[in-house]
Amino acid sequence: MVLGPTGSGKSTSLLHFGPNDAEIFGVTGKRLPFRTPLPIRKNAGYRDIYLALKENRSKVYVIDDSTYLMQFDNFKWAQEKGYDKFVTMAVNFETLLDAAMKTDDDTTVYFLHHPQFGEDGGAKPQTIGRMLDNQLCIEGLCDVILECAIVDGEHVFYTNEHGIAKTPAQHVRPADDQERPLHGRRDHPHVLGHGPAEG
Repeated sequence: MVLGPTGSGKSTSLLHFGPNDAEIFGVTGKRLPFRTPLPIRKNAGYRDIYLALKENRSKVYVIDDSTYLMQFDNFKWAQEKGYDKFVTMAVNFETLLDAAMKTDDDTTVYFLHHPQFGEDGGAKPQTIGRMLDNQLCIEGLCDVILECAIVDGEHVFYTNEHGIAKTPAQHVRPADDQERPLHGRRDHPHVLGHGPAEG
């Protein structure tokens, strides 16, 4: 998971992908913040992404921005009363995580996601309702979490030793240059890994 607020560089971190390197799902339909030949499936919803992950024809998938899958559901059912709609929203997102987990071992799925901040200032993946927080804990499923930040005017990834950022690569510095490409290679320090954490 690549976690960061608007403007922190989540989408820009795709800059070094080639046209055939990844299948990119643009949930909001907006353009990427740079000129690129990258193909992007705009206005992608749960079904579009789920079916692609089930087919697993690509080695790298990017969901930009996965937060809006839940946010758009929330607005779609805003006038419905009761708890059932929150259960549906949680199950939809968990089903997508499960599909990512079941892709092939050499497949990487990136979830570009917004954070929400607690009273202690700590960040975690933004969700809707309490079910995902209390009964699933998205960050606990992730093998790797990269936190985007702007430090002294520079975009960086925090890979360890900052909030919930974590990566198994011991040689990665606590703050690493975000302009390095995201790759699906297992030996790359920024690989997001295989499974729900992917992304």
